[in-house]
Amino acid sequence: MAVDLRGRSFLTLKDFTAEEIEYLVDLAKDLKDKKKKGIFEKNLLNKNVALIFEKPSTRTRCSFTVGAVDEGAHPEYLGKDDIQLGYKETVEDTARVLGRMFDGIEFRGFSQETVEKLAEYSGVPVWNGLTDEDHPTQVLADFLTIKEKFGKLKGINFVYVGDGRNNMANALMIGCSKMGLNFAIGSPESLFPEENLVKLCEGYAKESGSTIKITSDVKEAVKNADIIYTDVWISMGEEDKKAERVALLKDYQVNDELMNSTGNENTIFMHCLPAVRGYEVTNEVIEGEKSVVFDEAENRMHTIKAVMVATLKD
Repeated sequence: MAVDLRGRSFLTLKDFTAEEIEYLVDLAKDLKDKKKKGIFEKNLLNKNVALIFEKPSTRTRCSFTVGAVDEGAHPEYLGKDDIQLGYKETVEDTARVLGRMFDGIEFRGFSQETVEKLAEYSGVPVWNGLTDEDHPTQVLADFLTIKEKFGKLKGINFVYVGDGRNNMANALMIGCSKMGLNFAIGSPESLFPEENLVKLCEGYAKESGSTIKITSDVKEAVKNADIIYTDVWISMGEEDKKAERVALLKDYQVNDELMNSTGNENTIFMHCLPAVRGYEVTNEVIEGEKSVVFDEAENRMHTIKAVMVATLKD
């Protein structure tokens, strides 16, 4: 049966089957190929989308804006000082108003509860551009990049190194376990992911035939890795913890030594960006021949476009 996501919100990959996730990745590849050839089908002609940003952004904002324009939609940027969301007006009331004026709503901010309320009360598709808990659009871009490099997702050995309980670690564990990638985290024990999420993802992994491994031994984590992935050590809103995090994570830096310790000469390096060079990754690695971070960055646009087309197209 054909996948039909029209009218659906995109809040977390927990809500989607492996078939639906694969569909979005393949749709993104098709839209990417067409854009390269100068083919624009204007699937979202005369649609209007609201882009709510509590947190600053480069890739997410540009991806939604360019993707919307490519497909014929009008994107309206709403920064944290432009609307009353959660301050003078409840999230529920803001959702009801925007849902009457826009065909879709993107939210990038702090609370997963906020994006869930927007979806519940707006009556239109809502897309999670990032919360403190999850980052599903980034994972789609990562999956498109992996398929481009390896030709598949299932069976890939994917290792995340660093802060194991941040939004990227969460989102990647959900996505990898659903899609059959063997997922490992190398992280200090104090930064291991929430046990409830691990148990949920272990269930997904059992169904997809993959594995989940969480360890504080980073060299053990990266054995046989096809991919080493990392993220910033200090997330937005945690700047006051910089010294503590650097001390805790200094042994989890992705450097040439770590890349060379996988036992796999074809290991690639991934990062969602922005990167703090010299902290979670060395300049040599991110600029090296095994780095695909700018392919990932471009693929944010194509996969975000796919999400909008899949959920908004008439």
